[in-house]
Amino acid sequence: MNKKAIAIINGPNLNFLGIREPGLYGAESLEVINAQITNDAEKYGLQVSFFQSNHEGVLLDYIQQCYHDSVDGLIINPGAFTHYSYALRDAIASVNIPCIEVHLSNIHSREEFRHKSVTAPVCLGQICGFGSFGYVLALEVLARKLK
Repeated sequence: MNKKAIAIINGPNLNFLGIREPGLYGAESLEVINAQITNDAEKYGLQVSFFQSNHEGVLLDYIQQCYHDSVDGLIINPGAFTHYSYALRDAIASVNIPCIEVHLSNIHSREEFRHKSVTAPVCLGQICGFGSFGYVLALEVLARKLK
């Protein structure tokens, strides 16, 4: 049985998890979260790869590469790009790969500018406020969707 390939994409400042505002984003590093995701992906029979960049264009290139690599699903935490990157929104829409947007914090209970996501409308859905467990929830959704 071929495992479905899921790309986990993290945007700006997520490489600073565990350092940046741990009271808000948690004390886990991105490496720890990725290890947890890898363990959970195995339970769902999924193969995961990880990518993080602080640069918008690099994220666009990676999403487009996922199309060429026939990736089956995307999980993206766009970070601050969530709220204003129409280029990221268009990249997600253009590849036609099922995508779930994840945020560690509840963006709807934070500053007003964080309430609007320009990327969520082109995703299957948005999971926010559950810390790193949001990635696990997204894996389960994709596993069910891709069956």
